[in-house]
Amino acid sequence: MEKLIEELKDKLITSLKLSDVTPADIDPDAPLIGGGLGLDSIDTLEILVILQKDYGVTVPDVNAGKKVFGSVRTLAQYITDNKVSE
Repeated sequence: MEKLIEELKDKLITSLKLSDVTPADIDPDAPLIGGGLGLDSIDTLEILVILQKDYGVTVPDVNAGKKVFGSVRTLAQYITDNKVSE
């Protein structure tokens, strides 16, 4: 799980072009949207693309999304629980 969290931090920094942020700056338990990273709904769409493209995981609806995007840790847990085996 910790390896996936670090991988997600790297992907978020790269995909969202967070040039002033390092993986160490991202608290895995801090709110992902509206938190210290300043992510918004547009960034959520980018994260959804990462989930689908890199992990084969989709978020079925807004209610599930609220839980999934709670933090990097909840995002990693969702991927772990829903990733289709290759």
